[in-house]
Amino acid sequence: MQLSEVVEEHPSLIPVINRFGIRLGLGDKSVKTVCDEYKLDTDFLLTVINTFLNEEYFPEKKLQTFHTSQIIDYLTKTNQYYQRYQIPNIERHLGSFIAMSTPGNNSLNLIGKFFSSFKNEFTARIEKDEQVWFPYCRSLSEKLQVFSAEGREDALHLNSEQRLDDPIEALLADLKSIMVKHLSGDYNENLCYAVIFAISSLQKDIKQHNRIRYRILTPMVSAMEKLCM
Repeated sequence: MQLSEVVEEHPSLIPVINRFGIRLGLGDKSVKTVCDEYKLDTDFLLTVINTFLNEEYFPEKKLQTFHTSQIIDYLTKTNQYYQRYQIPNIERHLGSFIAMSTPGNNSLNLIGKFFSSFKNEFTARIEKDEQVWFPYCRSLSEKLQVFSAEGREDALHLNSEQRLDDPIEALLADLKSIMVKHLSGDYNENLCYAVIFAISSLQKDIKQHNRIRYRILTPMVSAMEKLCM
């Protein structure tokens, strides 16, 4: 299977493969050839791609077989992508949308404030991931490797946990709802569409990101905590 064919059919995969360090200019190389060149686990890449493309597809048992560090590395790069590209992209479109619409539009001012609130909360969570949560996950994994070397490691028994409603997903849904239901006055419709499209893209990405975050990494950590007690 040529990776270029998959990406041509599903351009939304471009940021996903970028998180693995893969850049465009794929030629006619197969998925395995590309993974070999970038020193990637082909099985892990394909599992993430299929999970991202299909909301009905979530191979929990398969994802649980990958090493904790692989999961954390992917989630870390996903967070970095949000901070460097997707949040600034929405901010840029929203700034242009507000600037080119009727001055003093109260609904647009409300949307601008709501986005700032979302950005602050989302950025705070990403920082907590990088400074607290992910380092803690890695430390547990390393501790378990020591146990394994000493012949004291047991198999991880993972229980699938029901994900609670995610506040970041809820904030994005509210932001989009405000734009669809409560916009008033004169405004640029093309820029309005660009903002909503950018919000929807981030919303879908975070939803897929959270499936791995809550249904794979969180149970992994719970299981490791029990073994390390």
